[in-house]
Amino acid sequence: MSNLLEIKDLHVNAGEKEILKGIDLDIKKGEIHVIMGPNGSGKTTTANAILNNPEYTKTNGTIIFDGEDITELRTDEIAKKGIFMSFQLPEEIPGVSVTNFLKYAKNKITGQPVKIFQFKDELKKYMEELNMNPKNMERSLNVGFSGGEKKKNEILQMLVLNPKLAILDETDSGLDVDAIKTVSKGIEMFKNENNAVLIITHNTKILHSLKVDYVHVLVNGKIVKTGGQELASEIEENGYAQYK
Repeated sequence: MSNLLEIKDLHVNAGEKEILKGIDLDIKKGEIHVIMGPNGSGKTTTANAILNNPEYTKTNGTIIFDGEDITELRTDEIAKKGIFMSFQLPEEIPGVSVTNFLKYAKNKITGQPVKIFQFKDELKKYMEELNMNPKNMERSLNVGFSGGEKKKNEILQMLVLNPKLAILDETDSGLDVDAIKTVSKGIEMFKNENNAVLIITHNTKILHSLKVDYVHVLVNGKIVKTGGQELASEIEENGYAQYK
């Protein structure tokens, strides 16, 4: 099967500092990949580089998505191609309800009008699966939400928008065991043979309740080792010191 995402020799700067120093990564449809590494290793930079966040500058390399070179496309164009990214610190948007935000986002991604009653039924179904309070549908996006509610909201967005590639940046950060299980359930609900997931994390908590295909260790801007789920267990036991 051909690659859904193909990153070749990617070098990325933040300001004058080089953060990524030659990343190679291939992700096929149907796969779950994990990028792990200590703080400051370049994990979040990798995610932002895929979406072409203007705060980061690519100095070398290419990013091919679903057979198309997206290296220099704008972030909104990349999102429309089918890439979704959840954020480590989700934004609060006063005055915009969860329902209206998701309705607007789905309309922009698909270019199709959203049938509101059918859409609300879909939201309720997903929220029940994720143990979310259905009253949150009409609350302002993330305003007054707990950390766990915000992260579940990111998973809800992923399910509603149904991208080809979901990038989850530290989605498990700060969550208790039950919330992590719910997030893992949402990932399992999303994953199928036609899409893929890239999880970015610095610890192994989310992997306790989720089966993944590949684990990549990113240290000092380079992927220094790739393996299966057992690699995450090795890191849990021994840490990252052996790779520095």
